[in-house]
Amino acid sequence: MLRHVNALTILKLLREAGPCSRADLVRASGLSAPTVTNVVKDLLSENLIEPLGEGESSGGRPPDMIRFKAERGCLLAVEISAARLSLLLTDLDGKELDSLEVSLANQKTTPEAICGYIGDAVKSLLRKRNKTRDQLLALVVGVPAITNVAEGIVLSISTLENWRSVRLRVMLSKVVNCLVIVENDTNLAAQGERFCGGAQNERDFVFISIGTNVGAGIVLDGKIHHGSQWSAGEIAYLRLPAISRRQPTLHEFGELETVLTTSGILKSWQESSTNSGSKTRIAPTIAEFLELAQSGDSRATKIIQQRADIVSDVLVNLALVLNPSLILLGGTIGSHPTLIALVQKQLESSEFAVPNIAASSLGDRAVLWGGIATALGELANILLPSPEA
Repeated sequence: MLRHVNALTILKLLREAGPCSRADLVRASGLSAPTVTNVVKDLLSENLIEPLGEGESSGGRPPDMIRFKAERGCLLAVEISAARLSLLLTDLDGKELDSLEVSLANQKTTPEAICGYIGDAVKSLLRKRNKTRDQLLALVVGVPAITNVAEGIVLSISTLENWRSVRLRVMLSKVVNCLVIVENDTNLAAQGERFCGGAQNERDFVFISIGTNVGAGIVLDGKIHHGSQWSAGEIAYLRLPAISRRQPTLHEFGELETVLTTSGILKSWQESSTNSGSKTRIAPTIAEFLELAQSGDSRATKIIQQRADIVSDVLVNLALVLNPSLILLGGTIGSHPTLIALVQKQLESSEFAVPNIAASSLGDRAVLWGGIATALGELANILLPSPEA
């Protein structure tokens, strides 16, 4: 067990520091030179590291340099949405190798069909990058639903066919021969922002996505907070007096979701056009509506102001309960500068507990990078399984 712990320590240092010498590892780890030598020998036999030859001398004998072999395997993140599958393939350092999108338009979207599409996409990506199936070490999948991460069960996805209590991890484990992790997409987006986005070095923050869906990923002490029933962050079901007091129902959209999402906003735009008798063409996309709001259109501005009021209430409530240092807003609507500016103006009068408010920096790739971050977090245990395991 001690030998295993030492190996994990040295492997972690090599992954984080890049190429270095045995002497560098002795200084950084605090382990003895003979111990480091033995660990390096073990890692070489496992094909996890590679000798690079002599490095630059500082006056004495040039040191022998070694590095972690990030190309030895690969990691894959997948995001499942109502419209498409998005995939991101990286090496074991998290360096992007390739990406792919698979449209679900006019396609079956049952769990079995989705697993089949993912299997085909995995084969295509691995073949393109000259990787074997055995080199894929982890697959992390983000889904727009409450997810029992421990068992890999997706509770319900209303926008896809027959997605209720789906044992997705078991199903995907028949498609790929590697570790499979299934997680809520907004939780992964929060992980992505902490890994390489707008929340780097933040230990307590909340990521809120407002677009086709509404959800929050809560990070406390550097870790995703799932809650006792995996539903922490399901703010779409919040009961706000100005909207509704209907009890949350798992297989239906939350009341907040019907108001804040793209469909809710465009419905309000259509109703305002009808009520005003305006002959102005109804904005067919959320992008056009947001452009109108940004340009100062009075009806669009009124609608976006109403949404900003609701978002501000949600943020104040979250800040009072969690007191995070940062709240990131993502999604087509949440990250739009018009909404963020209105929300920030609303919160100026708050005297305490209100954190910094900022837009997501990873955009629609936050979920994928969160999947890669999650896979990297498991990598040491994949490469060097515990003797007890």
